[in-house]
Amino acid sequence: MILKRVVVTGMGALTPIGNTLSEYKEGLFNGVSGAGPITRFDATKFKTRFACEVKGLDMAQFIPRQEARKMDLFTQFAVVVGDEAVKDSGLDLEKENLDRAGVIWGSGIGGLKTFEEEVLSFGKGDGTPRFNPFFIPKMIADSASGILSMRHGFRGPTYVTVSACASSNNAIIDAFNYIRLGKIDFCLTGGSEAAVTQAGVGGFNSLKALSERNDDYLTASRPYDQDRDGFVLGEGGAGLILEDYDHAIARGAKIYAELIGGGMSSDAYHITAPHPDGIGAYLCMKNALEDAGINPEDVDYVNTHGTSTPIGDPQEIKAIERLFGEHAYKLNISSTKSMIGHLLGGAGAVEAVASILAIQHGIIPPTINHFTDDPEINPRLNLTFNKAQEREVKIALSNTFGFGGHNTCVIFRKFEG
Repeated sequence: MILKRVVVTGMGALTPIGNTLSEYKEGLFNGVSGAGPITRFDATKFKTRFACEVKGLDMAQFIPRQEARKMDLFTQFAVVVGDEAVKDSGLDLEKENLDRAGVIWGSGIGGLKTFEEEVLSFGKGDGTPRFNPFFIPKMIADSASGILSMRHGFRGPTYVTVSACASSNNAIIDAFNYIRLGKIDFCLTGGSEAAVTQAGVGGFNSLKALSERNDDYLTASRPYDQDRDGFVLGEGGAGLILEDYDHAIARGAKIYAELIGGGMSSDAYHITAPHPDGIGAYLCMKNALEDAGINPEDVDYVNTHGTSTPIGDPQEIKAIERLFGEHAYKLNISSTKSMIGHLLGGAGAVEAVASILAIQHGIIPPTINHFTDDPEINPRLNLTFNKAQEREVKIALSNTFGFGGHNTCVIFRKFEG
């Protein structure tokens, strides 16, 4: 069976450093920190009192208030970036066969804020169950894909992938496979998360996963730095239109890049900690390279999972060195989480977009907030510290890993016809 080629023809982004694709690009290349004091709730008593929140967004410009009240914030984020990606693609939906259009979305948690509000409200009452009739449809993770399919009339496969922080990379890989198998012509994919809530921050604090650098929150996300003390929770998301190459060419679409491979693996090791030797990270990158039919030497840029946790960063670096050998020292490597924080289930999507922007513009987004070298990390590696670097990028690889030992990797190539 001959697999179809799959290209990226539309993108949208809503992040802590920009509320549109264009603003996100500017923030990435200029090394902007999206961290700030938490505004979504009173965090006075929490160990961590800062996060990377979306800023200055008037949701009423995108969704009528009456409709928005029936959606959790993570679904509202999905609508914003999904609409931007569809519009950016230039698809004329009145002329398309929408039976062959899918929505495959990723979210690690779904409607955490809705669940938290309803349960806290019930707990304060006398035991009488007075729940919002939209409690369940707002909370469940697949509400995002369902609403996006209704909004645009896409009647092909529609569902949500849930694999913790790997969720939206899993969604991208699923969409890739549906299109290259010829099942659909195009798919809206990506992911979103809105976990800056009392339960979200308190839960990750209990795991000792978050940075507690409250006195210096702007530089708190420090991937690969010796003094990193945990990740910074982020929110937002990104959407991509993946499309059958022939379908895109026939309608004269602009093409950002080609998606050429995806890989998955499991650590089979621990519910929260990555394998210390990076076995799963190595395997998923290896599987992605084999799927793409390329060699390690073909890759120019690796956008890492790079969360800024003491145990997470070194294992991914070990895996990169094992897979790429001497070529590892010719790569640009960077963690965009140093700027936008960790969007959990939305991370794979925003980092895929960052990788595509690197290809499109020939600029590697930096790993900001680096102050002290970690003796456990090989100094010969180019981790693109503190400032963006110009470089032609023909092939970019993007990793995302999740609690439960879920590992995913996607590979994009510069489009050359």
